[in-house]
Amino acid sequence: MAGGGGTRLWPLSTRRKPKQFLNLSGRETLVNEAIDRLTGVAEPEDLFIVTNASQTEMMMEQTDGRVKADHILREPAARNTAACIGYAAMTIVEKYGDGIMCVVPSDPYIKDEVKFRETLREAVCAAKETDALVTIGIRPAFPSTGYGYIRSRQVEGKNYRQVEEFVEKPDADTAKRYLESGAYAWNSGMFIWKASTILSYYEKLLPDIHACLRELAAGFGTPEEERILWEVYPSIPKISVDYGIMERAGHVLMLTGDFGWSDVGGWDAMDVLHEVDGDGNITVGDTLLLDSRNCTAYSVDKLIAAVGVSDLVIVQAQDAVLVCPRSQTQRVGEIVQALSQKGEISYL
Repeated sequence: MAGGGGTRLWPLSTRRKPKQFLNLSGRETLVNEAIDRLTGVAEPEDLFIVTNASQTEMMMEQTDGRVKADHILREPAARNTAACIGYAAMTIVEKYGDGIMCVVPSDPYIKDEVKFRETLREAVCAAKETDALVTIGIRPAFPSTGYGYIRSRQVEGKNYRQVEEFVEKPDADTAKRYLESGAYAWNSGMFIWKASTILSYYEKLLPDIHACLRELAAGFGTPEEERILWEVYPSIPKISVDYGIMERAGHVLMLTGDFGWSDVGGWDAMDVLHEVDGDGNITVGDTLLLDSRNCTAYSVDKLIAAVGVSDLVIVQAQDAVLVCPRSQTQRVGEIVQALSQKGEISYL
C-alpha cells in the first residue's frame, strides 16, 4: 500500500513527493526498502503496489526494475484501505485464480529484516493452515498513545495468537496498563490471508464495496477497463479494512512481531533512523547546533543554525521551514490542513 500523503512529515513530505518516496534513512526510499525486504518471501514478479493515480509515473520511476509496470495499480481517488486492498485482492484472483496476499504498508522502518521475513513466512503458513485472516502485531516497546492496539490470547501449541479485540489509540494511563498486561500489541497494519478468503469477507460484511470490486473485475483486460476504473472507483464507500472487516470478522489470528518496527509517522521518530549525539540532538544535512539539547534539525539544502535551544524540531525543505516543540510533532498535520484551507497549495 503506497498511496498516502505522510502529512505529519511536512514540509519534507508533500503532494509532489509524499513520504513513501523519501530517503529518510540515507540508504533508499521507503517504498524501495519495503520492496527489498520482501525478498525471499515473494517472487519479484508477484509484487503489486496500489498507489494514487497521480503518483503512478513517479512510482514507476522510483521502483523501476523492482516491480512490473502493470503491477502498479492506480487509485483514481483515495477511498481508504478497504478499497485498495479489495482492488488488489480482486486483481490477484483474476490473474492467478487465488494466492496468499501479504499486505504491507510502504512506509514503516524495520530494523531486523531477517526476523521480519521469518515472521511473515510464519504468518503465511498460518493463513494456509487455518484459512483465517492473519495480522502482525508489534510487541510494544513503550506505552504509546499514537498506535491502535490488538488484544489477543495464546493458542496452545501454536506460534500464533487468537485476536480478541482491536482497540483505538488509548490515553497515557490506558497505554501503560496495556503494556504491563502483556496481552496487547501495536496494530502494524500488516495483513496476511488468501485473496479468496478476504473477498468472501467483503461479500459478507461490505457488500457495497464487493459489488464495486466486481464491476472493476468485469472490465479487467478489456477496452473498457480504464473507463470503468475511473467511473466506479471514486464511488467505493470510504472505510478502513480494520473497521470494515478486521473488527467484525470472527476468525482473526496474530503473529507477534519483534523486529524493530516504527511507522516513522512524524518528526519525533527520527531517532530510529539516525544517531543521537551526546546532547540528545539528531542532525541531518547542513546543521550547526550550539549549546542546544534534544533537538532534531533536518536540512535539505540550506544551513540550519541554532543557539541555546532545546526540545525543538527544525526542518528546512525547499519551499518551507518547520519549527515546533518535539512534544507537538503530532500536530504537524494541522499545518497541512490550515494551508489547504487557505488555498496555499504551492506549499503542499
